[in-house]
Amino acid sequence: MKSIISAAFYSCISLVASLPEILASQGPFMATGIKMGEVDQTSAIVWVRLTKNESYRSDGREWEKDDEALPAGLSIGDMQHSAAGSEGEVRISFWPTSNPEDVKRLQWSSVVPEKNFSAKLELKNLSPGTEYALKVEGRPSGRGQSSVEVLGSFKTAPSRESGAPVKFVLVTCHDFPRRDDLINGHHIYPAMLDHVNPDFLVHAGDIEYYDKPFPWAKTEALAYYKWDRLFGLPNFREFYRQVPAYFMKDDHDLLRNDSVPGDTYGELTWNRGIEIFNETFPMGDRPYRTVRWGKDLQIWLMESREYRSPNKSPDGPNKTIWGEKQKEWFFDTFAASNATFRIVINPNPIVGPDREKKKDNHANSNFTYEGDELRAFIGSQRNAFILNGDRHWQYVSVDEKTGAREYSCGAGTDIHAGGFKQSLRSSKHRFLRIKGGFLSVTVERDSGSPRISLRHHDVHGEVVNEDVFVGEN
Repeated sequence: MKSIISAAFYSCISLVASLPEILASQGPFMATGIKMGEVDQTSAIVWVRLTKNESYRSDGREWEKDDEALPAGLSIGDMQHSAAGSEGEVRISFWPTSNPEDVKRLQWSSVVPEKNFSAKLELKNLSPGTEYALKVEGRPSGRGQSSVEVLGSFKTAPSRESGAPVKFVLVTCHDFPRRDDLINGHHIYPAMLDHVNPDFLVHAGDIEYYDKPFPWAKTEALAYYKWDRLFGLPNFREFYRQVPAYFMKDDHDLLRNDSVPGDTYGELTWNRGIEIFNETFPMGDRPYRTVRWGKDLQIWLMESREYRSPNKSPDGPNKTIWGEKQKEWFFDTFAASNATFRIVINPNPIVGPDREKKKDNHANSNFTYEGDELRAFIGSQRNAFILNGDRHWQYVSVDEKTGAREYSCGAGTDIHAGGFKQSLRSSKHRFLRIKGGFLSVTVERDSGSPRISLRHHDVHGEVVNEDVFVGEN
């Protein structure tokens, strides 16, 4: 009897000792990774989402091309590549990599089921020009043991007086079906790490396409599903845990092609489309913003959907894409900046040229009035550049009337490239390539002189075009 009691006792002890591992194996997890965003000199936002499983589902029911709702009797978790959410709590610890003992830790916070089981946590009182490490933990609600942790890192922007070098990358036009590595995701993500190792990324919009099949995302559930599926890809998870980003929206990741205020797409309304985008990324309160990265670089991130006039309305001084308030803010802050190089980043072209049939951006004839206004202003500014997304080809163009210079980064894969051809090359073009890839920008000082290098890369990171300019001190 004694031996039986003793065996039972030690069995219970063993079970208690292994309980944390058992609980951890039950989740929650972070199958869609983390995203760090809106980094400046002293703050950053970290986006976290909890999931039921460690990675998205590799099996499950496949989508049919015409699906625009869940098949009858099935849940999102039943579908292939789903990453169903889970309730729970998250916590962030962070510290300067040069001083690992200086750890700051936030309190546990609950994810919000109504926001796709996500949370956005703000890191404050950071030091400029400093590399930080962070640990993001998840656990079941109210339990002390973490079930998952993700390690990350990021660098804050240098102070306005610092001439420290800065590198960033620009991308646009992604979606899940047109990925060029079916297992891991887009090739450009490891390529950007290997060939540039950027301080930050700007995603210029069309991050995902609601209005493309497999499935058509005409419901809130399917919109969330498409985001979870894309950011569950291994290349995405690995990149975004170590490079902070500024995310911009365009038409396809808000509702549908060429959408304007008041539009709907299936069950999705305009306002709900904006909310879902803001819930999915580490966004701040205002969609347009400017960030200073040291003495020599300042970027402006413009909003091209929320304030626009209908595409079909008559052109003239009252027709707008940016809206009067944003436009006034841009003119004032851009002209007042003393940064050596000033870069306007817009989801859509301002210079172009674009295809004649398009009617949705400043390079199109139906937005000539505001387009001329912007090109004249930007072209008159010293050391000013325009970077844009949306177009599925890479180019450098210079407006012949104003001198405004524009760089298009191209789609995220070669499969996604197209819509233009070499026979359409015009006198505006300084470079034209109908392929995918990304754009990198490096700002540094060479023997005391500030210099900017703008490079187009192919999807594997090789440089296919380079422009270098020296600015005034």
